Formats: sequence, structure tokens, C-alpha cells
Amino acid sequence: MTEWEKRLQFHEGFKDKKYKCTAGKWTIGYGHNLEARQFTLEEKKALGDWERGITKNAAAMLLRNDMEICLEKLKTLGYWYYLDKDRQYALLDMCYQLGWDGLKGFRKMLEAIRTKDYNEAAKQCVESKYGRIDTPTRAKRIAYLIKTARWIESSSDLKDIKI
Repeated sequence: MTEWEKRLQFHEGFKDKKYKCTAGKWTIGYGHNLEARQFTLEEKKALGDWERGITKNAAAMLLRNDMEICLEKLKTLGYWYYLDKDRQYALLDMCYQLGWDGLKGFRKMLEAIRTKDYNEAAKQCVESKYGRIDTPTRAKRIAYLIKTARWIESSSDLKDIKI
């Protein structure tokens, strides 16, 4: 399992049965949005009777497949390959949680990242609805990662950090 997969699993948490996420979408596993993407034939075969629940291995497969879809979209950003791995992950995390269209809505943040103004990008991240209301702890962790290229897992360590 890659470091990026571990981080997404940490942020998303695991649910073996479908549930409504913070955005009100039907979701399963490690944040797989059932409304945004139907299962492929291969996934259906591997999942079996998923309505009764899925395993962590099946959820990890969905996570990897969803990550690949996000990464293909992110690679279309002209500056993607110039970013360090931590800032690439920050964009992946947001794309995974918010979807490509949701991430694209962060125009000022993305422009700040493109121009390497990481302080402004972090500010745009935490001052958004995503940062203030939707998932403030996750957003602060991602904003800190954008600003410093350092991952902090502990929520208690985040409390004293100013973005």
C-alpha cells in the first residue's frame, strides 16, 4: 500500500456498508461515492453482493481505482509534474473528497499553487466552505501540507498551527 493510499484511508475512514457522506452522497468503503461513479464489471465481480457489505480489501481496490481516475485528471494541470509529492498529494486528497469539478472550483487556490504562492493557497483552502464548515480538520491538515510540504496526522498537533 502506498503512503497516499494510507493517508486517504486515514481521512476517509472505512464503512463496510453504504452511508451518506458529509455532502449527502451515498458512499461505501473508503469514501467511494456511489452516485458519482458506477462500479466497473471487474469491480462488480470482485465486490459480489456489496449491498450486504464489503471487505477492507474490496474497499482498498475501489480506493485505488478512484485514485487513478483523480490522478488522470490532475495530470492535466500544466504544473502537476513540477509539484513536490506532498503538494501533489494535497490536490489528490481534495480531488478524491470533492471530485474533479469540486477541486476546479478552488480557482484562486489552484492559481496560487501554480505560481508557488503556497501561503495564499493554504489560506484559500482553509477559508473556503470546505475549510470552515465541511471538513475543517481535514482541510487544515491539507492546507498545512500545501503551505509547508509536511504531513501532520495528529489532530492535536494541528490545533496550535496558524495558516
